[in-house]
Amino acid sequence: MLLKKLNPAVSKYWLIAMAGLIWSAVGIMLLHLAYIWLATVNWRLGLPLGFLGIISALAAYRYGFSKIALKNIVRLCLLPDQCCIFAFQAWKSYLIIIFMIMLGITLRYSPIQKHFLAVIYTNIGGALFLSSFHFYQRIWQVKILKQPCLPPKNE
Repeated sequence: MLLKKLNPAVSKYWLIAMAGLIWSAVGIMLLHLAYIWLATVNWRLGLPLGFLGIISALAAYRYGFSKIALKNIVRLCLLPDQCCIFAFQAWKSYLIIIFMIMLGITLRYSPIQKHFLAVIYTNIGGALFLSSFHFYQRIWQVKILKQPCLPPKNE
């Protein structure tokens, strides 16, 4: 009984919305850092680096992050109607998140110049931000259009 009281449960639709918001927030934070770093260099260097980051972000979105987001949406849709608030990510994903945070901190304090790191930050931040819209789309489809939570097989 005590364990049930300590388990903060929410609707799986809130979990989908939370996942989207977190993916957006982290994406925006990384993009903001990249912008700050690129704004400190000459535009002849900053513009090509920014463009490279955007192109790589589109590729990372298309071939990686969008697939991860869609898999996460399916996993969330298969959960019971009420579940733990921390279930918006799979448990093994928390290990990946910790690793990525540690890698980001290591890179930020490494001797690599920030404007070169901006390409990586734009890549990851852009891909996360774009992929977050899959979560919003699913919430729209389920809550507004009254479609089933599980996406069609071709997604």
